[in-house]
Amino acid sequence: MLMSAWLGLLGICLAGAMSPGPSLAVVLRESARGGRRAGLACALAHGLGVGLYALATVAGLSLLLVRWPLLADLLQAVGAAYLVWLGWRAWTRAGSPGGPQTQDSRAPLWQAAGNGLLVAVLNPKLALFMLALFSQFLPERPSGAVAALLVATAAFTDALWYALVAVLAGLPGFSDRLRRRGALIERVFAVLLTALGLMMLARLMLSGA
Repeated sequence: MLMSAWLGLLGICLAGAMSPGPSLAVVLRESARGGRRAGLACALAHGLGVGLYALATVAGLSLLLVRWPLLADLLQAVGAAYLVWLGWRAWTRAGSPGGPQTQDSRAPLWQAAGNGLLVAVLNPKLALFMLALFSQFLPERPSGAVAALLVATAAFTDALWYALVAVLAGLPGFSDRLRRRGALIERVFAVLLTALGLMMLARLMLSGA
């Protein structure tokens, strides 16, 4: 692959990762309630999820989502329901006597990583994005090296962007403010995640009407 083509791929992957949405909200939430390590675990797991979709695209599996749109709708519905569930959990945690978890009493890192992975895997739009993107850069019969480069570029770009978000959210001054306003921030994220999930469900229902 030519360097100019790879730079174009890198730029599009970065723009896709930087676009605000459920993934950004989840990474920020995990950083707010679990600190930098939780945010990084969430970011790296999200990058893994993106890498899995990229690998599926190279293998031709994402064509199934184009061929059978019902499968994509099902994945999207599950993903939207998961966001609503995350929002409900955040709201109830903020209102509990112990309040939201802070960096002194944080959830296990695997929980933050699991949320990052699931929010990526339960987003079939990622597969369609990869299909549209890779169709511009993937030769008809790509070598293993080219396929690996495409997958690695998508996964690492996503992971590094959200890792940067987690690091910035974990800066001392920022994290101190997050801890002081923990309950309020947890409720804000609860409303945001629930709204995103309901909007996804509404779009899905309207598109099927």
